Amino acid sequence: MNPVISIKNLQKTYGANIVLRGINLDVEAGKIIGYIGPNGAGKSTTLKILTGIIPDFSGEVSVLGMDVRKDPTGVKRCIGFIPENALLYDTLTPMEYLHFIAQLHNLPAREMDRKAQDLLNVFGLSAVIHNRMTTFSKGMRQKVLLVAGLIHNPEIIFLDEPLSGLDTNTVILVKEIMIRLKNEGKTIVYSSHLMDIVEKISDQIVLIAKGEVIANGSFEELKAAQNTSLEQIFAQLTGGSDVQTSNMAGQFLDALK
Repeated sequence: MNPVISIKNLQKTYGANIVLRGINLDVEAGKIIGYIGPNGAGKSTTLKILTGIIPDFSGEVSVLGMDVRKDPTGVKRCIGFIPENALLYDTLTPMEYLHFIAQLHNLPAREMDRKAQDLLNVFGLSAVIHNRMTTFSKGMRQKVLLVAGLIHNPEIIFLDEPLSGLDTNTVILVKEIMIRLKNEGKTIVYSSHLMDIVEKISDQIVLIAKGEVIANGSFEELKAAQNTSLEQIFAQLTGGSDVQTSNMAGQFLDALK
């Protein structure tokens, strides 16, 4: 089976700063990929390259058989992207914003109206669909972003810390939505610092540090190699440890006194 995402020797620099040092990764259709790593490891940069946002990189990257460098617009038509923080047009209402997104994907207006109202209702926003988003909380904005990234029913979905600002019940709901999308054959690349959720929903976990893949496999495979939880695997492979964490916590409390 041909991979729906193929990355070969992906490298990215910003001046003298090397962000990605030769990422190689193939992703099969219908999988949830947990893409994890410390802050500054290159997770968001990878996702922005895969979604056609960052065009300047070295290596080969294809999504659904399309070369991301040569046809970023074609890639964007087929994917959904939910970032941690995106600039919404605050003076618009959720319905106006989703109308704009739907037009970018050539969705018929009548279909868009129905889908937007139904999707916003699922997230408990039906009472504010015609309110300006200037007054929305971070969680409400994130719900609108989730709907915007999924309204065109994309084949591949990229999520970069999508649960930021969401309440517990919404986190549970989003997790269930992701599992059901996977069961329908969608492919999901999910970057998060919430190790317990990554552990529970991911078919494949890719751990990167300092721009390189340092672990790649199912949670069962990673656990067999390290015999511990994903959180502890993360700490061990990225240079942390329980002792180090305990010492740092003690130093922090000492500094408060």
